[in-house]
Amino acid sequence: MLILITYDVDTTTKAGEKRLRKVAKECLNYGQRVQNSVFECLLTEAQLVGLKANLTSIINDTTDSIRFYFLGSSWQRKIEKIGRETSYDPTEALII
Repeated sequence: MLILITYDVDTTTKAGEKRLRKVAKECLNYGQRVQNSVFECLLTEAQLVGLKANLTSIINDTTDSIRFYFLGSSWQRKIEKIGRETSYDPTEALII
């Protein structure tokens, strides 16, 4: 299933800046960045559980927030883009 993850981490302190980097790095382990604090992740249920646990351990739940938008399996019909393309189709082969 495709999940859109957005986050807002309070960066008014050095600890907040460090949390922000850790959240971004963790999201990169599971998907691709499409905007500064927005990631598209093609995940299994098990991967989602692991990612949520990892992110929960990183953030400060009184100052930071993370949102998960579940686009499901027919996600191709639910995404419309205007302007510069910043992502790739996660279901196709990726050559590095």
